[in-house]
Amino acid sequence: MRKRILYIEDEEFLGRIVSDTLEKEGYDVSWLRDGSGVINTLTEYSPDICVVDIMLPNIDGYTLSKNIKGIYPWMPIIFLTAKSETKDVLKGFNSGGTDYIKKPFSLEELLARIENQLKLANGEENIESRESEVKIGRFNFYPRRYELEAGGNIVKLSNRDTEILSILAANKNKVVERRDLLMTVWGDDSFFNSRNLDVYIRKLRKYLCGDPSVQIKTLKGRGYTLLEE
Repeated sequence: MRKRILYIEDEEFLGRIVSDTLEKEGYDVSWLRDGSGVINTLTEYSPDICVVDIMLPNIDGYTLSKNIKGIYPWMPIIFLTAKSETKDVLKGFNSGGTDYIKKPFSLEELLARIENQLKLANGEENIESRESEVKIGRFNFYPRRYELEAGGNIVKLSNRDTEILSILAANKNKVVERRDLLMTVWGDDSFFNSRNLDVYIRKLRKYLCGDPSVQIKTLKGRGYTLLEE
C-alpha cells in the first residue's frame, strides 16, 4: 500500500512540481493550497506524514502543526520554510514539527527526509503512541476512539467534539484563537460555523464539569483556553 502524504503549500508552481515528483516516486499525495479545514482532510485521508509550508494564507503552519498533533500526536510533520533563524527553527519544533527544510531545497533531500521520518514513525514506540490517551485532569481522553473516560464512566464523543477537544488539549493552558479553531476545523469563520462552535464548546464544558480543576475559559474577542490546575 502506498504511503500517504498530506502536502500543504500555497505556491502553485512549487506545489505542482513537488506533488508530481512524490507521486512518481510511489507516494499517494493530497495537496492543499492552504490549511483551511485541514482536520476534515486528515480524518478522511489518514496520511502517514504531513509536509507543511509555514507561510500559508488563512492559518500559519505553526498553528496547523499544533492542531494536527492534538489529534495525531504521532504524526511526522516536515516544515518547509524560507526562514532559517534559530528562533524560527525552535518555534517549528516546539509546535510539533519533526523535521525542517529550508527553501529552496532539492527534491532529493525532501525525499530522503520523508523516508527517514516514515522509518522513525514506524518504530515500536511511535506505533504504541497512536493508542495512548491524553490526560485532562481526572479524565482520560482517547481521540482515536472518540472517548472521554473518568472513573470507569465513558462518554462517546462525536467527530467534531473530538476535533475541538483535541486542539484545545494540545494547547493546554494556552489561548487558541477562535478564528484559528474555525479555520482548522470548518475551513471558514462564517457566522453559521461560529454559532456551531459555541454549541460544541457548551457540550464539552458539560462533559468536563465532573472535574472542577478543568475548565474551558472564553477569552472575549480572542478565543478559548483549556485550563488545568
